[in-house]
Amino acid sequence: MYPWTHAAFGYLLVVGLALVFRRRVSRAELAAVLVATQLPDLVDKPLAWWVGAIPSGRSLAHSLVLAVPLSALVLAVAWHRAHPEVGVAFWLGYASHLLGDTYVALYYWRVEEFTFLLWPFLPAYPYDSAIGLGELLRAVEGSPNAFGHLALAAVGGLVFLAHFWRALPWRPPRPD
Repeated sequence: MYPWTHAAFGYLLVVGLALVFRRRVSRAELAAVLVATQLPDLVDKPLAWWVGAIPSGRSLAHSLVLAVPLSALVLAVAWHRAHPEVGVAFWLGYASHLLGDTYVALYYWRVEEFTFLLWPFLPAYPYDSAIGLGELLRAVEGSPNAFGHLALAAVGGLVFLAHFWRALPWRPPRPD
């Protein structure tokens, strides 16, 4: 998935659940889901592609070995700060990223591609090769499909910004 599709997937998940539970989403929740949907790639891609410290762009931060304790820590801190909804938004964003990276393998049941979820106990699936952002953007074809995806990403970004602008501001908890 591209960064904007990870962001859109996590955003729609959080907003959809908020609608189900009839509650408004705060700016802090929107920020948490946006950060969490990008975090695995922001950690793994540079460490694998440019530093060579990990075997794949889907290994360390894509592994449940890191994702579960990190999400639990964020949930605990958010709970302690009396804002558990922010921790839940982070957890949903992070989980949506991992699900977004596995949905094709799940659909076709290619279990060998799930190994990155248990890295370093299982080898990371060698799905990628080092590519810079400029090279990635140059590789995008100017097809109607690509322009449609770009337009959809732009509209989604504008909807997110409008929602963020109108969302409830974050307020620190009141002392008891």
